[in-house]
Amino acid sequence: MGFFSFYTMLLDVHPDNPNPRNIAKAIEVLKKGGVIIYPTDTVYAFGCDINSKNAVEKICQLRGIKPDKANFSFICNDLSQLSEYAKQVSTPTFRVMKSVLPGPFTFILNASALVPKLFKSKKKSVGIRVPDNAIAQSLVEQLGNPIMSASLKDEDEVIEYTTDPVSIYERYEGIVELVLAGGYGNNAPSTVVDCTSGDPVVIREGLGDLKGVI
Repeated sequence: MGFFSFYTMLLDVHPDNPNPRNIAKAIEVLKKGGVIIYPTDTVYAFGCDINSKNAVEKICQLRGIKPDKANFSFICNDLSQLSEYAKQVSTPTFRVMKSVLPGPFTFILNASALVPKLFKSKKKSVGIRVPDNAIAQSLVEQLGNPIMSASLKDEDEVIEYTTDPVSIYERYEGIVELVLAGGYGNNAPSTVVDCTSGDPVVIREGLGDLKGVI
């Protein structure tokens, strides 16, 4: 990953009351097509403006995957943005989402016509996240549209996700434009729920618990 080289900002942000000035700096980076690392209600993640093709491609490079094969999530600040990026959300599925969001879940939904245009691919599904995290919520609210997000996986075979933001900064200094340090992250990802074929089906167990909900 040595082909990126520039100054990386490390900014502390209170997890419950995010500093507006530092959030504004992150928004400036996102709007200029930069890549940030930020906390969610699960693990730390790469993030970029969904409308920035170059930033999306950069995250794909960092994760070692092709854009048309990527299963990234759209981070939204509420369900009102859903209709722009997903279609045919059934009433039972919407009720499940409404009952557990914000929370540590990724819902896989049938993509609207807008999603393939954003990614220049034939993607037929999209992952939607509404994290229960004030920093992530502030970022999306201030940006004005969803953030494309990809979990930050560790190269260590034992520790799947790095939880210390300072360690994350040391690893990605000169590679991403900004790291928001919002305390230690979790070391487990979101629960993934596939809603593309009717009833919601859990396809990956994570922090979120849907027992009694579906």
